[in-house]
Amino acid sequence: MKPIFLTGYMCSGKTTLGRELAARMHLRFLDLDEFIENETGHTINELFARVGEARFRLMETEALRRVAGMTDVVISCGGGTPCHSDNMELMNEKGTTVWLWTSPERIISRLQMPVHRVKRPATAGLTDEEIAQMVHRSLEQRTGFYAMARLKFDSTRIETAEETVETAAELAQILRKESDG
Repeated sequence: MKPIFLTGYMCSGKTTLGRELAARMHLRFLDLDEFIENETGHTINELFARVGEARFRLMETEALRRVAGMTDVVISCGGGTPCHSDNMELMNEKGTTVWLWTSPERIISRLQMPVHRVKRPATAGLTDEEIAQMVHRSLEQRTGFYAMARLKFDSTRIETAEETVETAAELAQILRKESDG
């Protein structure tokens, strides 16, 4: 089976839902950010600080090219991955792309949680209001790229383990129909 690429904004569920989806479909799970961290020996935060965003995006594109040839895998892409270097075109050519859509309000509430503030370079040190402004501004810029995905799927309901399992089952069913068709 060709790879399944999960795209969408930060906190849309690419990793949370992706792990459950891969398990349900008996596929491997790969988080592109973790792949890059393992390759470089540095966290994404460290890479942003050391090499800057432009260089990081080139590294991300190279990593995406390497994993795009894999089979039987669900790949969780970084929120900005589809927006650079014709990455959406590559993902659409090599596999099935899914835009995990979540309302801006839900994204904002997730990003305002302490665990997400620490882990994400884009939100470190921002106030709640600054996070809200960043999300709205970024979504304006990125939605056109996300919309290039073959499928759009509402990933709002992943707040509990039970919701995540149910949502993954629903997405798995849709993806099986797509691959059969």
